[in-house]
Amino acid sequence: MPLRVELKPFERIVIGDTVIVNSNTRARFIVEGDVPILRERDTVTAETADTPAKRLYLCVQTMYLKSDAGRYRASYLACINELRDATPGAARLVEEVDRHVSAGALYKALKEIRALIQCESPGIAPAEVVP
Repeated sequence: MPLRVELKPFERIVIGDTVIVNSNTRARFIVEGDVPILRERDTVTAETADTPAKRLYLCVQTMYLKSDAGRYRASYLACINELRDATPGAARLVEEVDRHVSAGALYKALKEIRALIQCESPGIAPAEVVP
């Protein structure tokens, strides 16, 4: 199924290993095929991965964009164990992430991890976050 994308001026999008930067005007295009895509605002960098959930997000993001989950499996397991220890109250969300990763649904796992990142914010309890 084709994906319609609209980019704001100078917005970036990651398609596989490639970063596309829009020009100074809005752009619309359609992506056909089965390729991993993330908007720049939905990415985490090594520099910004400063919490257990963000480190897990970075790992799963890499698995997704590189289309090579097996290569990053050991890193993934270390990250998921760190997150389980750091946020025991979010066990349901962590298990949901693990279920998606095990099924190969990495984009769905990234969406769940975004909810876990919110759980790490001060004053937000895991029960208050709705993915």
